[in-house]
Parts: sequence; structure tokens; C-alpha cells
Amino acid sequence: MASRHLLEFEKPLVELEKQIEQIRQLARDSEVDVSQQLLQLETLAARRREEIFQALTPAQKIQVARHPHRPSTLDFIQMFCDDWLELHGDRRGSDDKALVGGIGRIGERAVLLIGHQKGRDTKENVARNFGMATPGGYRKALRLMEHADRFNLPILSFIDTPGAYAGLLAEEQGQGEAIAVNLREMFRLRVPIIATVIGEGGSGGALGIGVADRLIMFDHSVYTVASPEACASILWRDAAKASEAALALKITAQDLRKLEVVDEVISEPAGGNHWAPLEAGEALRTSIEKHLDELLAMSTEKLRQARYRKFRAMGKVLEASAPESGLIP
Repeated sequence: MASRHLLEFEKPLVELEKQIEQIRQLARDSEVDVSQQLLQLETLAARRREEIFQALTPAQKIQVARHPHRPSTLDFIQMFCDDWLELHGDRRGSDDKALVGGIGRIGERAVLLIGHQKGRDTKENVARNFGMATPGGYRKALRLMEHADRFNLPILSFIDTPGAYAGLLAEEQGQGEAIAVNLREMFRLRVPIIATVIGEGGSGGALGIGVADRLIMFDHSVYTVASPEACASILWRDAAKASEAALALKITAQDLRKLEVVDEVISEPAGGNHWAPLEAGEALRTSIEKHLDELLAMSTEKLRQARYRKFRAMGKVLEASAPESGLIP
């Protein structure tokens, strides 16, 4: 437990974990039967973990979504893809390591998989630019999606980024234009698109691969128009008010499901995906296969019309509150 990255609200579980380990060590070193005590402590630890994670605030959910041991895009691909061939480059001189993609197979189905990729430690994060894609990353993603469209491969995207890279060079290379083109072109694709927010879905960086027929979120993932820190800095000129911003932004899977932005929320193992990544992978695979079955049964025209209607319906709560006289015919 000492090597595990602990979040502040997970620390009450540390003492229980230590006691459980001590009892296990006692059982290994002697012939004393400690199975009953071990069962009681493990049951108590599981109950407390579940209680803690069922009562997380939006700010705490952000911490879980950003956990360095949370399963990444490549982790999930390796969990449920029987074959995986990564493809590189945007054909314009760039191969962004913050956004990965390639061809794989789930069961008997060939699919195209793309997603943001963060690192486990500082060195990996620097190499992956902390999961923040440059224009080349979004152009690579579009190239791969067009390949999928040409060969009739369903597209699976995995969203996990604090946002698109906002550096000067990225702006000079057309960051906004690259994301905007992806938004436009994803609407015309003739194949099913399923997007999953596996961690942090931030701003246009998430939307650049997020125009989908089905949007899935894990229970402790977040999806937001701007990071709470950025929002607090803009509204209150104080990043310390990020917790208030997180609450106001409605960034949790539960809030977004109520707003009908998200199509399904996948429950996470007790303690979050970083406690039981294989269990999380199995749950995601089951969900993806279910949605693929539904989408592949639709005709191309019906699929694209439903995708269009899905996004046109967003914001209807605000539109419904507008006076009739102010509506544009």
C-alpha cells in the first residue's frame, strides 16, 4: 500500500489495509487460523471504500479522473483487443504521442480505436504531453477515421485529456481549425462512432474526437467545457475556487446523464477503476459491444440522421426557457 498513489479521501483506508496485510503475514509465518479476522477486516475495508466513493463531490471526482494509475487508452485496448496495430502520423510531418490510434479486433469485429494517452509518471507525461494533443494529433485522428470510413470499420474513441495543447506553436499550426474540421467531418462519417470518457474530458480537446452516436462515461469520469481551475480563474480570478466551479459546471457523469448529454454511465469497481482495472475493462467491453450491436443494425442514413438529431437536441433546456417572441423563425 505504501507505493500506491493515495488521494486525500482514501487515506482512512490505509490503516485497514495495513492491518489486513499484517494478518496475512501472520498467517504465512505461523499456523494460526486468522481467516475469520481477515474476512471481517476485508469486509469492513470494502464497505468503507464503497461508502467513500459513493459520496464523492465533483472536485473529488476530478481527482479520481486524474489518478495516475487510472487505466488509460492503451490499457483498455490491451485488455479487450485480440489484435492491435498502432498507426502513426498525420501525413503532414507530425506523429503526436498524446493521441494514439490504430486498428484492432474485438471478438470477430474489426474496429478503429483512437484516444488520448497520458503517462504514468513525469517522464512519460512529458513524452505524451500530459495527454494534450497538438493539431497534428487531431489531424492524425481524422486521417484514421477517414480510413475507417473507407473500409467500413466502426470507430471507438477514448477521451482522457485536460484539453487540447494551448501552446503558441499549436496555435500557429492551427489548433482551433484542426478541432473544428474534426467536428465537421465526424458528422458525415458513415460508420458507427462510440466515444467513452475514461478519465478527464476537457474542453475542445475532448470534443475533437467526441462527436459520436453513443457517448459513454465511467462513473468517476468528468466531462467539461473548461477545467474547474480555468473556470474559477475566469469567473472569480481565483483558481482556489475550483471546487465551487466544479459544482457549478455540472461535470459529473450523473449530471450529464440527466442533461441527456451522456447515453450511458458505467459503474466503477469499489474504489474506482484504479483499484480494479481489469474489472473496469470488462465492464467497458460489455457496454461497447452492446452499443455496437444496436448501431450496426441501423442503415447509414438513419445512423447519420440520429447523430445529427442527438447534437441538435443539446441545449434544449435553455431554448425552452426563451420567450416565443425572441425565437428566430
